[in-house]
Amino acid sequence: MKRLASVAISACQGHLGKTTISIGLCSAWAEQGLVVQPFKKGMDYIDPSWLSSAAIRTCRNLDAFLMPEEILLPSFHRACRGADVALLEGVMGLYDSYDDGGEGSTAWMARLIGAPVVLLVNAARMTRSVAAIIKGYQSFEPETGIAGVILNNVSLDGHKRKLTAAVERYCDIPVLGAIPSDDRLALDEQHLGLRPYRSAGEAAPVIRRIRDAIKTYVDVPGILAIAQKSRTEIASLPDVRGKAPVVRIGVFFDKAFNFYYPENLEALRLAGADLVLIDSLSAEELPDIDGLYIGGGFPELFSTELEANVELRRDVARAIEDGLPVYAECAGLMYLCRRIHGRQGTREMSGAIPSDVEMCPRTQGHGYVVAEVRRENPWFPVGSSIRGHQFHHSRLTNAKDLEFAFRMTRRREIDPELDGVVYKNLFAAYTHTHVYSFPAWAETFVGLSLNEKHRRKTFER
Repeated sequence: MKRLASVAISACQGHLGKTTISIGLCSAWAEQGLVVQPFKKGMDYIDPSWLSSAAIRTCRNLDAFLMPEEILLPSFHRACRGADVALLEGVMGLYDSYDDGGEGSTAWMARLIGAPVVLLVNAARMTRSVAAIIKGYQSFEPETGIAGVILNNVSLDGHKRKLTAAVERYCDIPVLGAIPSDDRLALDEQHLGLRPYRSAGEAAPVIRRIRDAIKTYVDVPGILAIAQKSRTEIASLPDVRGKAPVVRIGVFFDKAFNFYYPENLEALRLAGADLVLIDSLSAEELPDIDGLYIGGGFPELFSTELEANVELRRDVARAIEDGLPVYAECAGLMYLCRRIHGRQGTREMSGAIPSDVEMCPRTQGHGYVVAEVRRENPWFPVGSSIRGHQFHHSRLTNAKDLEFAFRMTRRREIDPELDGVVYKNLFAAYTHTHVYSFPAWAETFVGLSLNEKHRRKTFER
């Protein structure tokens, strides 16, 4: 076992600045020459894109709902190989979880990996009362190691002194930062949260700006010292050897489509796929591929550019009609429909799925879901239970004769009961899945692609 410095950045509630602080810490430590391995608790794409850039190392997700513990911990250990420090950014409040018992919360995850917690607290319009809040968090699950706090929304030096005195007197932990309002800490937002790194333009100056502000207001060396006292142990695991590439699978990867879990892409490579990146905005046709993966993103923001690329849209529709294996998630589903009705007007898409997409003012699907596979399809066995998550502001309309493989057995009230459009070798769903929740997915994808490769060779003879 190897000891690794680690720390979890959490908060009393969501939208307090966990991501900003995590970006600043990752960038500051990387600037010092440390190898930083970032993690995001929960199934998120946008925060990890920023953390990956700040740390100069791919951020990984840790999620107890989608990842069994026997897979979750080895995934954490493998990701930490060669790292000097691991940083886990939490989600929502420290003790918030998907069930009433607290399993899967940031506190639960921090205990699992042995990371001390630095708690971000909103200190606006209070002084001594801040100690009562922190004491409550300390005693709620006392086995959670809250090692220090960062105070946000601090107004003046006098305010900072009163807050610090109360915390140190009553809570017996250090104040590791006091953050006032500062434009350098602002991150651009849009309807699904933080703007993704790949569509944020010049992100490097933004990250430097955040790093400089965090170094001004936060005890960066103090947090590193706490991380170095952690009890995180990293197991020595054997290397995972993959198969030699036997198929070529295209992946839409650009400003419109960039929501992919790194483990999904890695699993495809290990199963024998050579991944071919495709820019949906500029590629005039599909390259020579045996399968196609279209992940999540924001096609509604780039619908004008997607519509303008008529050749690729038609090529994708033809390939699906010819039987090309295609797996599409959320944004990919939207792209494969006839058209998107949104703020940019009505824009034509590929038309492979006989349905329109309507952008809605409120969220149409949000949170963890469980799907029962109810219809025969090439991707998932009937009767299987698939765990995933949804987060979308659109819905299918003017649909005609769609066949759905999924019946949702766990969903939010507004979420659709049916999901997972099946047509020939196409599977397109609003539900995002992680390969750790259904490990056979990658082998199935490669197997379907290999069948398609052989079929084409036979046809060409």
